[in-house]
Amino acid sequence: MRHAETPGGRAGTDPGRRAVLRVLPSLMLAMLLGALDQTIMAPALPTVAGGLGGLDRMSDLVTAYLVAATVSMPLYGKFGDRFGRKRVLQVAIVLFLIGAALCATAESFTALTFYRALQGLGGGGLMIGPQAIIGEIVSPRERGRYLGLIGGAYVVAAVAGPVVGGFFIDRLSWRWIFYTYLPLGLLALVALSVMLRLPRPERGPRIDYAGALCLAAAVIGLILLTSGVSGDRTWGTVAALAALTIAGCAGWLLAARFAADPIIPLRLFRDPSFAIPAAISFLIGFAMLATVSYTPSLLQIAMGASASESGLVVMTLMTGILTATTVSGRLITRTGRYKAYPVAGTVLATAGMGLLASVDAASGPFPVGVAILLLGLGIGLVMQVMVLAAQNSADHRDLGAATGTVTFLRQIGATAGVAVVGSLVTARFLQALPGSGQDANSLTPELLATLPPADRTAVAGAFGEVVPQVFGYVTPLLVLACALALALPARPLRDTAHVTMPETSRSKS
Repeated sequence: MRHAETPGGRAGTDPGRRAVLRVLPSLMLAMLLGALDQTIMAPALPTVAGGLGGLDRMSDLVTAYLVAATVSMPLYGKFGDRFGRKRVLQVAIVLFLIGAALCATAESFTALTFYRALQGLGGGGLMIGPQAIIGEIVSPRERGRYLGLIGGAYVVAAVAGPVVGGFFIDRLSWRWIFYTYLPLGLLALVALSVMLRLPRPERGPRIDYAGALCLAAAVIGLILLTSGVSGDRTWGTVAALAALTIAGCAGWLLAARFAADPIIPLRLFRDPSFAIPAAISFLIGFAMLATVSYTPSLLQIAMGASASESGLVVMTLMTGILTATTVSGRLITRTGRYKAYPVAGTVLATAGMGLLASVDAASGPFPVGVAILLLGLGIGLVMQVMVLAAQNSADHRDLGAATGTVTFLRQIGATAGVAVVGSLVTARFLQALPGSGQDANSLTPELLATLPPADRTAVAGAFGEVVPQVFGYVTPLLVLACALALALPARPLRDTAHVTMPETSRSKS
């Protein structure tokens, strides 16, 4: 069946919009599950790993999920283009739920790590599928009004995830984290199956599975190289992972050059309306996760803030993101223009990062909070608008690939950002800290409180000097993002959706 181009409907209560609003809760719930899993496990990791005898391999649980989810993102985008977005999202939900059920019953750390990888294969689809479906059933002009809801799913996950995870650890069991996913996931699956009706896509050339394997190898090599799996790695291991990453990239580029239907079509990057949002997404991902990862430590170790006080930093960031995403989305729908928001957003993010780079141990939490708020407002004006711009530039046949690629590059940027910033902070801190490096490696806020006052002051001063310096190194990347935003073509947003949602709820695909 050929997909019809039909009016997206700017009139407030047309049948198409009512149909979209019926299916939207199931899409938001699916996206929330994928986002929540990345935050709810944080407070549970020590208990989970210790209970199964794998405390020394705790990071493997994070790496297993991250590798699987990141590898699968571009695949879900392409599979949705080819086989239908509804059925592909249904598969992702089922995989996620199977993985969650197995995790809840795992009796060994090795089994849990494997099940987390299976769950991650579904989680990648939960991040891509809902956004691609919204891109198909809502016109780019109308999509702005939904950006706040999409951003809200991530904010709820970021704020509620650690709280819910901590509650289960303190009152019940870590296994309840995974049990909780089951009714929520089943609800999303049933609602999606009943409410969403999309036409089946036309048959096309064979998907480039060889290129997909090469891309997967490159991503696995990069994440293992940067995130650090358990145990000390030799130079031989590092060289092997680097070789895997380079060979995977080369193989993917070669396959994409000659394949009839590559996983990430290189033709997308010939259009600056796609290439620039993709590059900005990478840079924003790099800056955002690196900052979120190390600002709470800066407050606790260098400035003596409590864990709850430093946690407010994350809430401030998410508040800024949600506010800016919601306001900009509604203005985009009203005016049909979007370029001003990534330009303003990258300027605000650069200002926030620059302010973070200027603090020290004596600055106190207030300037850090202001900097984080500026950063959050900036990211909120950029992150989802880049997905919108990329979807607006892509043909219908490439809608899923475009959505998956932008989100995939943001995830890769975040992974690289944490790795690079972490390596720089660690290396410079060990150089600046008086005393042995071994003490620095095991330093925690609790241990810091037990040190003699002179040593505590020295540690706080060293950490307060190093972390802002490293943030200063990140600032030029946001300046580059600002330059790219200025070069972004200001194309009109389409007033038509790729698919009209019917009034009937009977599913067709």
